[in-house]
Amino acid sequence: MTDSPHAAPRKFLVVVDKTPECKVALRFATRRAQHTGGRVTLICVAAPGDIQQWRGVEEIMREEAHEEAEAALHDAAKLVNELSGQMPELVIEHGDTAECVMNLIRSDKDISILVLASGTSKEGPGPLVTLVAGPQAGAYPIPVTIVPGSLSDAAVDALA
Repeated sequence: MTDSPHAAPRKFLVVVDKTPECKVALRFATRRAQHTGGRVTLICVAAPGDIQQWRGVEEIMREEAHEEAEAALHDAAKLVNELSGQMPELVIEHGDTAECVMNLIRSDKDISILVLASGTSKEGPGPLVTLVAGPQAGAYPIPVTIVPGSLSDAAVDALA
């Protein structure tokens, strides 16, 4: 809960992407927000286009990436709404995911927790989890919660 009745509710930030573990992070953040009077903020980063010598092609790729990010955010927002009855805050950024997440955390002082779910594949826990658990761990000005990406809905609900 917030410290005073006039303080903004704390926000749980979730990075929305195409990974299966993203839904685990979404559910955990939503349930924690419900139990603590908080809100959920979703960020989806549209990857920049790789082809820069063709300005028209680059612009089309940027628009397509933005549309994909919008669709992913709306799907994630629907899940948050179904679980909690609240609409999350939606943020679309363009660029490097880690940079965009850090910039958002620094600019929005109400974001108090970054929630990630670890990957379940043989490749490891995922690039963001690897980043925040590695040498960059001390750079994050807020706590980072990493939930196992293999948790069932019931297990997440019990933990959150």
